Amino acid sequence: MKVNSIYYFYILKCNDGSKYYGHTNNLEKRFKAHSGGQVYSTRDRRPLKLAYWEELETRSEAFRREMQFKNGRTRKETIEKLIDSFPQVKCQGFNSQAPR
Repeated sequence: MKVNSIYYFYILKCNDGSKYYGHTNNLEKRFKAHSGGQVYSTRDRRPLKLAYWEELETRSEAFRREMQFKNGRTRKETIEKLIDSFPQVKCQGFNSQAPR
């Protein structure tokens, strides 16, 4: 039985200039957790901005995509191009709700 057939890989831009890479099956809930200080890794780097996300069919695909960025093999220039080419209108609903 499939509970949720969509998983997300996402990139957050942090207040300190760093980026956070993650995956989830509920992007809205996870972003609220990050923004609300409920995630240890990003708690002290708020405010956060959702910069990029992808829909994937399985959790393992989303995790694999996250690891491509976390292992350091993906170049900073490639990450920036990916973020710059992503339609930011897709992130507006998230970023407008982020607490300051």
